[in-house]
Amino acid sequence: MNDRHELARFLRGRRELLVPADVGLPGEPSRRTRGLRREEVAELAHMSVDYYARLEQARGPRPSPRILDALTGVFRLTPAERTHLFRLAGTQVTPLAAPVRTVRPHVAALLERIPDTAAVVTDATYDVIAWNPLAGALFGGGDFGARPNLARRRFLGRPMESSSAEEFGYVLVARLRRAADRYPHDPGLARLLAELRAGSEEFGQIWETDPVHAPGHRTKTLTHPEAGRLRVNCDVLTVPHDDQQVVFVTADPGTPSARALRQLALAARDFSAR
Repeated sequence: MNDRHELARFLRGRRELLVPADVGLPGEPSRRTRGLRREEVAELAHMSVDYYARLEQARGPRPSPRILDALTGVFRLTPAERTHLFRLAGTQVTPLAAPVRTVRPHVAALLERIPDTAAVVTDATYDVIAWNPLAGALFGGGDFGARPNLARRRFLGRPMESSSAEEFGYVLVARLRRAADRYPHDPGLARLLAELRAGSEEFGQIWETDPVHAPGHRTKTLTHPEAGRLRVNCDVLTVPHDDQQVVFVTADPGTPSARALRQLALAARDFSAR
């Protein structure tokens, strides 16, 4: 079986795995079609139905990178699946255009199910793209506002006093370097890096060391303006499909820090309920 037929099989398989709700379309209880319709894929990918149908029938022309990236978005492919799609199409793999800056519904729902744990979602450039009320109270003074960037806050702003501030600087730069390699054409990331280089000598110095850090468990002490000194645990859950991270902040049960976090959580829930 040649790559054109393999491409057709791959597209059909991915289309059949999705339901309308996965891509923001209204559901149809009486629908008998398995997965999405070809018409729906074509509309979401901004191409003609005939063109997409020919791809699934192994008789279409070689698709361009633009077409392949559109299908990548519709089918929510991982970076590895995207590379596989390009190879099946016989097209050279191009760099990803930009990081994913939206949160999947199941990840957003997770934040709401853990009200006594502060949880923050960041994209590949450290933009804060989702958080729960406790995280807003702990790090954002009640609310993060217009989606701040943690790297900008750490190097150019006035971050919360933390025992791990120096280490966090290296963690930030390590991830930003990976993002720069993966998304070399993203204008938002380019602007961020230029701003950090211009405004922080420390950022430039750390960048030159080419640090390597993997997400994991860390314990740190934070100084909160209302709750005081808090000893907390930070654990990172990666969302590989979207190159995102979810950071969970907790305190050891029975400690003063745990009681302080509990009070912050209650206050945050009361505030959000108003």
